[in-house]
Amino acid sequence: MLSDVIHARGLARTFRKKKQEVHAVVGVDLDVEAGEIVGFLGPNGAGKTTTLRMLTTLLEPTAGTATVAGRDLVADPVGVRRRIGYVSQSGSTAPEARAGEEVVDHARLYGMSTAEATERGRRLFGELELDGLWDRQPKTMSGGQRRRLDIAVGLVHVPELVFLDEPTTGLDPQARANLWTHIEALRAERGTTVFLTTHYLDEADALCDRILVIDHGAIVASGTPDELKSQVGGDVLTVTVQRLDQVAVVTRLIGELPGAEPPQVLEDRVVGRVAHGGAALVELVRRLDRAGIAVSGIESRRPSLDDVFLGLTGRSLRDSEAPAAAVGEGVTV
Repeated sequence: MLSDVIHARGLARTFRKKKQEVHAVVGVDLDVEAGEIVGFLGPNGAGKTTTLRMLTTLLEPTAGTATVAGRDLVADPVGVRRRIGYVSQSGSTAPEARAGEEVVDHARLYGMSTAEATERGRRLFGELELDGLWDRQPKTMSGGQRRRLDIAVGLVHVPELVFLDEPTTGLDPQARANLWTHIEALRAERGTTVFLTTHYLDEADALCDRILVIDHGAIVASGTPDELKSQVGGDVLTVTVQRLDQVAVVTRLIGELPGAEPPQVLEDRVVGRVAHGGAALVELVRRLDRAGIAVSGIESRRPSLDDVFLGLTGRSLRDSEAPAAAVGEGVTV
């Protein structure tokens, strides 16, 4: 049986904001086994960022216990830091520095010699398709190259566990796909455990062995992508209306279909679940036509991770990407 690289129980964090307590994380229990790629999903304000900051020792828990990479999170935060890699969403390289120097300087902070750090860094540059960029400044690199450089910095000290915070945000589709390949190789070739946050559900579906969903400061679901999707019964019907004043009528019509569950409204989209999507779609088109509803799109499909997320949190993950309010010590929950 694989050992737990992350083991947390009752992890919590409370902030003070304008003389009021804000319970950003209320008791997270989670386990991550060696060699797993685990996705950590949650809408803005759900506690995702706060949990990540606690696990990476950037924020001290208010309550609870955790071991990360075999070290106690509170009693030995330095021991945790020595064993993990962390790639932040905003990146960590100085725009004016030279890429190779950034990697070597980071490794030196972990006690590596300059020669060892240089050898290790150049090897990573080759593996991450950064050949020829050792003396380049990050500000002259493409977005994909900068993200791969961030990963090289996070891996140069050979951590057994790496935290990747939104690693592909802002990248074009080709750069995203290339970075997926490199993330998969971390586990396949190095046995690295990867803890990944992302707003892209296709990314979580493609990369992750297991997904954790956090909402209101607690884990509300855990399982493989297929396990989570199997919890969404039936097929998904989605109607996009041209006029927002007709949303209520569309909601009623979908809800009246045989075997339908109460639909959910996402701005101009009405999303419902039915037992047999094909037959229901034909009947719904007839009813929409009779009611004179103008639609710009209608589809029936099998459940996706976004449907899982919608059912668990009441929100579509792609609709929760707006910046959340900062809480307490300048930290976004």
